[in-house]
Amino acid sequence: MHRVRVLPKYLSKRLDRWRSTTFSENREWFSHLASHGQHPRAMFISCCDSRVDPVAMFEGEPGDFFLVRNVANLVPPCAVNRELHGTSAAIEYAVLVLGVSHIVIMGHSGCGGVAACYDKCEGVNAEWEKNTSFISQWIEVLAPGYERIKDMDGDRSERLSAFEKEGVKVSLENLLTFPFVRAAVEEGRLVLHGVWADIGSGALFAYDGSTESFVEV
Repeated sequence: MHRVRVLPKYLSKRLDRWRSTTFSENREWFSHLASHGQHPRAMFISCCDSRVDPVAMFEGEPGDFFLVRNVANLVPPCAVNRELHGTSAAIEYAVLVLGVSHIVIMGHSGCGGVAACYDKCEGVNAEWEKNTSFISQWIEVLAPGYERIKDMDGDRSERLSAFEKEGVKVSLENLLTFPFVRAAVEEGRLVLHGVWADIGSGALFAYDGSTESFVEV
């Protein structure tokens, strides 16, 4: 552990600014959160991509959203085994302990994880075939979505955009494989949502389950 270092200066400076502004101006609210715990109404499952920030986009404040970020905003199918499932554990906590009312799967344009899965399914990048790649194993969750776009017309960019949206749908489908999620949905305690954000334009498209299409919000 001797190789671990303290924070770089640019992060320390940002921390100082946050303490002197945001934290100082909202000290009472932070004290309330510390004393009374968190009670978020919504959970967001979004991508690790640094360009996509659901808190900023939806003007979230501390305590508003329960957040999970992973490669390609994926939810794996429910499977209880010896493997570690950070995303599944977070979903369980959000639904059974926090009692969130909404879960939002948030995909986005230009997703590197989706592109990696596309290349793997197309067999054009041997890097993603390696058993030692964590990314390769993780993005297999998305493979069912490839089956729905592999024969569509259009260039690579258009197919990737469609695949990103299918990824949102795959995660929504997988959410319903968790018994406690399905029960909460059927009992009206929980609503599921899927959205896809265009980074360059700021447009947001929400999935409408009744028409099985994405509509601009």
